[in-house]
Amino acid sequence: MEKENCIRLVIIEDDETIRNGFSYLINASQNFKVVNSYSNAEKAISHVVNDDPHVILLDIELPGMKGTEAISKIKHLLPKTHILMLTVYDNEDNVFKALSKGASGYLTKSDTTEKILEAIQEVMDGGAPMSMNIAKIVIKSFHKNQNSPLTKRETEILEQVANGKSRSKIAKQMFIDLETVKSHIKNIYAKLNVHSREDAIKEAKNNKYI
Repeated sequence: MEKENCIRLVIIEDDETIRNGFSYLINASQNFKVVNSYSNAEKAISHVVNDDPHVILLDIELPGMKGTEAISKIKHLLPKTHILMLTVYDNEDNVFKALSKGASGYLTKSDTTEKILEAIQEVMDGGAPMSMNIAKIVIKSFHKNQNSPLTKRETEILEQVANGKSRSKIAKQMFIDLETVKSHIKNIYAKLNVHSREDAIKEAKNNKYI
């Protein structure tokens, strides 16, 4: 395949080191070419039509307009362009929001360059690539009790608690106040009629809420 006939990519990522790193590694591969990269969604949306990419690697946590907000705007401009989410945030809310808005796949930044290149090729061949941990989230959601009394956010927080995360860590990771996390946990305890972290996890797992 000639370089000029290769798969054309645009990267939208606010971290300059990551953005440049991916550009360099992708361009080093014969069949792929990064035609442009942007640090925010607003700038990308203004120019991406001229870039005419086959695939866009889109970060979720961008300054200003978030990646999930940008998906539908990009798809409106470039309906045939595939969007692969590339992020460190693999919580259920983000995954399903991205996929429901039209993302073609969901990868995490911890994936190897080889895995990302394979995912780009896979999406061009009609597939829907996902990192293993993302696929687990999707599969797990189908096994959950659909009659859970917990909201999506409460479920997400309880899953983080079950994974051993502290309240402050959860707050930081989910971009919410510590007091908000505490309030959610209080509501979880009330809904599950428990009084401790261990009982909340046990009750939720027994009833397949998490």
